[in-house]
Amino acid sequence: MPLEWIDYKEAARLYHQDQVAYTCGRSIFRLTGGTNARTGCRTVLDVNSIVATIGHTGNPGNNRHDYVPPLNNQTLFRRDAFLCMYCAQRFAARELSRDHIRPFSQGGKDIWTNVVTACRRCNNLKASRTPEQARMQLIAVPFTPTYAEYIFLKGRRVLADQMEYLLAHFPRSSPLHARIQKWIA
Repeated sequence: MPLEWIDYKEAARLYHQDQVAYTCGRSIFRLTGGTNARTGCRTVLDVNSIVATIGHTGNPGNNRHDYVPPLNNQTLFRRDAFLCMYCAQRFAARELSRDHIRPFSQGGKDIWTNVVTACRRCNNLKASRTPEQARMQLIAVPFTPTYAEYIFLKGRRVLADQMEYLLAHFPRSSPLHARIQKWIA
């Protein structure tokens, strides 16, 4: 299961401490160290794009089927592809806001299935009403990402082999499948 994004320093530490069970993908870093006084050989470590570790993880996605990732605007905007879920236009993150489908004033909650990305104009137009009350149509149904989807949503740059690995852990019904297939096709 995907666990977390790590940098090359953390990966080198895992290799050095013999915590790597196996690797996938291609080598993305070659680290060179000092020269061994006995053998005269220089230490070289190739770090792969996917590193599987030995032992059990604290990955809540492995252990709990009721896991809900933390909700924040950046991952919400990525979930919704930086599209306003009302006018269907793409915006920069600074021009977007979190809209509560069922507003707090009507008993709505701040949960993944009750929030969508909205441009400031649409969010102001909708105000403290439901989409039906405001006569506005949602272009997609909001969903709670799984742990693997959340790892993707919070990642910055995802290499092709890493994306294939993550996709294998997405539910078949994930709305992210179609979007990602366009990128890797």
